[in-house]
Amino acid sequence: MGGEDKGLVALNARPMVEHVIARLRPQVGEMLISANRNQERYAALGFRVVPDLVGGYQGPLAGIASALQVATTSYVVTVPCDSPLIGDDLVHRLGAALVREDADVAVAHDGERTHPVFLMLKRSLLPGLLVFLEAGERKIDLWFARHRVALADFRDCPGAFVNVNSPDEHRALETRLRETQHIPSRAQIPILGIAAYSGTGKTTLLRKILPQLRAQGLRVAVVKHAHHSFDTDIPGKDSFELRKAGAVQMLVASRHRWALVTETGDGSEPRLEALLDRLDHENLDLILVEGFKAEAIPKIELHRPSLGHPLLCTLDRSIIAIASDAPLLVKPGIPMLDLNRPEDIAAFILKYPLDSPERRRATGAQARSRS
Repeated sequence: MGGEDKGLVALNARPMVEHVIARLRPQVGEMLISANRNQERYAALGFRVVPDLVGGYQGPLAGIASALQVATTSYVVTVPCDSPLIGDDLVHRLGAALVREDADVAVAHDGERTHPVFLMLKRSLLPGLLVFLEAGERKIDLWFARHRVALADFRDCPGAFVNVNSPDEHRALETRLRETQHIPSRAQIPILGIAAYSGTGKTTLLRKILPQLRAQGLRVAVVKHAHHSFDTDIPGKDSFELRKAGAVQMLVASRHRWALVTETGDGSEPRLEALLDRLDHENLDLILVEGFKAEAIPKIELHRPSLGHPLLCTLDRSIIAIASDAPLLVKPGIPMLDLNRPEDIAAFILKYPLDSPERRRATGAQARSRS
């Protein structure tokens, strides 16, 4: 690319790194940018910029080592800045492979070859990596050979690892994105969970903060997990009677709204990923998820010490903040919110994870359209 900083090369009017951030941000709890030049421009994106701690531009391993040194999480995922089509389940697949094979590192594999900078690794590998670099080594495959490596299966989506290495590839990718940009990507819509034990007040809180989010122009969807059988229809209504007569899916519509009721039949727990795919992403700015506390999505934990339940954040690395009605002792770095001040929680949600270049641009467009 003629020596240009590829992360800042415009791709359909947006720096390439912004495309990557938009897809990766909903999948992780913390974001870092590894950069050795143009650091102020990267910092303007709103994330911490980490330069190589090992001098001499020692390749991707040097950047990985620097990230491991400053990260606050137990695991780190890395992606390159010139691959703007990563999937919205990249982190999930890498993590599943790491756990399944009890590995140190999980690497993406598309069925034909590995993609060594699409990986998840334990932060505890840092000391050995620093020794490796100090010995003058820099080849990532030689470093992999020293550890238990799991291959994460991405045979069904090899296009997720397309990268840009030349002006011709850049033009081809711009054309491809223009042809598909009308199709919204779920990875571009922030997803935030509200997690707590039953009786803590998840629904009560949502009822208080939704009007505040709506007042700020956000179009919000809520996905709620119910622990019991429920029915949204009324006995005696046509739609109810037709469903009970044997319709597996019943869609009823009017000029004001429409609803789809689906009979699952097998009694299995619903999968969040499948439910998210049912939403109209083109008309959404944010998806709030009530329940599904085992899902690896960013979550705000609600906690009332008086109920006697343990904190979820001790085991769940996806917790990004805690809202409590009493003081708590938690590990540094987790924001504390007052459960009795829903306006503060709404303000937090507006800032995180919505305080992104994409959200600021969309908000500006909405303001212009209203003026």
